[in-house]
Amino acid sequence: MQTRIILALTCLSTALFAQQPKPTRPTKEGEIDSQEITVEKSRKIELPPANRVFNKIPSIKPSAEQRKLTYEFEDRKLIIGDPRINPTILPPATGQEDDTPAYSNYVKLGAGNYSSFLGEGFVGINNLSNLALEGSIRHLSSGLGPVDGKNSSQSDTRVRVTGKYLADAFKLQADLGFDRNAYNFYGYSREFATQSNFNPDQIKQRLNTINFKLGIENANSDNAIDYSLRTGITSLRDRFNASETDWGTNLNASLGISDNVFALVSADAYLTQRSDGNIVDNRNLFRVKPTFKYTSDLLTLTVGINAVNQTDQRQNINDTRAFPVANIDITPVGNIHIFGGVDGDINRNTLRSLLTENKWLAPQVLLANTVKSLDIYGGSKGTLGGGFSYEGKVSYARYRNFSAFNNTAPDTTKFFVLYDGGITNVLTISGQLGYALKDKFRSTLKADFFNYGLDRLEAAWGRPRTTATWTNSYTLNKKLFVTADLYFYEGIQNKNMVSGVAYTLKPIYDANLKIDYFLGKQVAAFVALNNIFGQNYQRYLYYQTQGLNFLGGISYSF
Repeated sequence: MQTRIILALTCLSTALFAQQPKPTRPTKEGEIDSQEITVEKSRKIELPPANRVFNKIPSIKPSAEQRKLTYEFEDRKLIIGDPRINPTILPPATGQEDDTPAYSNYVKLGAGNYSSFLGEGFVGINNLSNLALEGSIRHLSSGLGPVDGKNSSQSDTRVRVTGKYLADAFKLQADLGFDRNAYNFYGYSREFATQSNFNPDQIKQRLNTINFKLGIENANSDNAIDYSLRTGITSLRDRFNASETDWGTNLNASLGISDNVFALVSADAYLTQRSDGNIVDNRNLFRVKPTFKYTSDLLTLTVGINAVNQTDQRQNINDTRAFPVANIDITPVGNIHIFGGVDGDINRNTLRSLLTENKWLAPQVLLANTVKSLDIYGGSKGTLGGGFSYEGKVSYARYRNFSAFNNTAPDTTKFFVLYDGGITNVLTISGQLGYALKDKFRSTLKADFFNYGLDRLEAAWGRPRTTATWTNSYTLNKKLFVTADLYFYEGIQNKNMVSGVAYTLKPIYDANLKIDYFLGKQVAAFVALNNIFGQNYQRYLYYQTQGLNFLGGISYSF
């Protein structure tokens, strides 16, 4: 395994700071802090990556046919949040790339129940010398929602522009993006909606996010030093004038000392300002992670240290910590890996990152980073032959300021971010099994089990105990492309702080099916069925999701 290493460039953020009174914190059992929420969606457009020692296992390069068939109708991912366990299965072998020309540009239109509308387009200019330009726009909206009609409507719009320049020695890329997410706080009681003073305008929320990123990386595989440097700024603002500006710079670099020994460094710097009413937070984080890696046919060994500094002007925090980094990966036979290690880190919690997990956050939430003081893990991964691959992992981690989400009081339609100020022990067992039949069929089954040993919080509110996903894709004669997936979540708890009643939400079963049928070389019809079981489940207390919903339409490639 290879270790990412990021060198952070510290930059002065220009912002106006206003003194603001401390927010009122809810009275709760345990240590409860306010939370911040952030939403960022982006389409990544990348040149083929160069082989570098700090990269993880390279992703599968799609064939021309796969590129034409990649349609995403609706984001069905159910965010778990901490602990961040992401087992990455070894990519199964792919067949030869098809010689059929692929049309990179397309437009797509669709509609469905819940008064849903989908409009999407992509244009790329790749015939310029060493220069590529790409742009995309996507709008998905539902005029009606699962409860009270338009009072639970939602819409998401995103725009992306990317420019890439390839020289002999380096690759340069710039990205500009805009996201607009509009939705409602519809988790209210029906009695509340019938009151004479109920105003639907008061439950509306809107998030506008603008981001700009600039990156440069090595393109010459013969260079002794390999590097990747990226910097970017993201600005988030909501309908109530809460805002967050986040400037992040990241560096990965590696130097070959010998054929088997490499020196690596990763570092990042984040300068963040969040404003909300009378609250202004200036929160920075700097990280440097030097490591040495030894590789051979049998063994890969990585050792180093992760030094992290976090500052928070409002909370008067200036904390520097060092965590050990050690990982061993043994290949006893074939492509079977046995690995284990230990590490630690400080995980950033920003308004944008917390909104990605739960968009119904209350205003003026308190932001605090989660310290992962120790993570001991081990497992195995590899390919089994016959198209099968697997990964299994067990992790035991200790956290301070472990975060959870629960309804506020007295307004239960919004959520606090609650932090366990003591030591939280989390046991995570993860497994993944994949199968691939050339470019025809792919299937991946993944399951995670979490056991939370909390210190001060009553429960890990809003976080599941068990999750499982099963994703499948099938291609028939280059004409029909089918994807099907199934999500399962169980053990989610939330508490009504007004009544004092704690609820264990019903298990979530969410099945989805997407079909693309090509009517010719450039025209395709599509249909997507989501939540096939028609279960109006609640991912968070009082927020029902749409039942069975569908989108259908047509796309044209050029």
